[in-house]
Amino acid sequence: MTFTDRIISKAREALGTPFSHQGRYVGKALDCAGLLIFVAKELDLEYIDAPTYSRNPSDSLLEEALDRQPCLYRVYDNNPIAGDVLLMRFTGDPQHLGICTGSNLIHAWEPPGKVCEHTLTGDWRRRIVSIYRFKDYNV
Repeated sequence: MTFTDRIISKAREALGTPFSHQGRYVGKALDCAGLLIFVAKELDLEYIDAPTYSRNPSDSLLEEALDRQPCLYRVYDNNPIAGDVLLMRFTGDPQHLGICTGSNLIHAWEPPGKVCEHTLTGDWRRRIVSIYRFKDYNV
């Protein structure tokens, strides 16, 4: 199984987990950052968890937190590939994260109330502000 396959497989393990702001437990409660932390932890990657953030992070706080993650690096490209972490915006500052599977998006999202997977449509692609990639320390 490739590193990318492992990222997606771990993210899919969380499907159906109820959404909860600052949630960190698969099967019980996750938010979009919690999904990312779960995947990093399961892959034995070094990460920084800051679980005391506001419901609507502003002033680019989420982007700055991603830039500080030791297990991620920013990709300066507008074409996400499978395994990429997507930083997205609905309005204002970017406030949402998801994991790209290639053609789909896995994320903990409040409207459906759970971790879900669906097509990465044009509407979702237009929300992408930045793309990050997990560092594979085994290569």
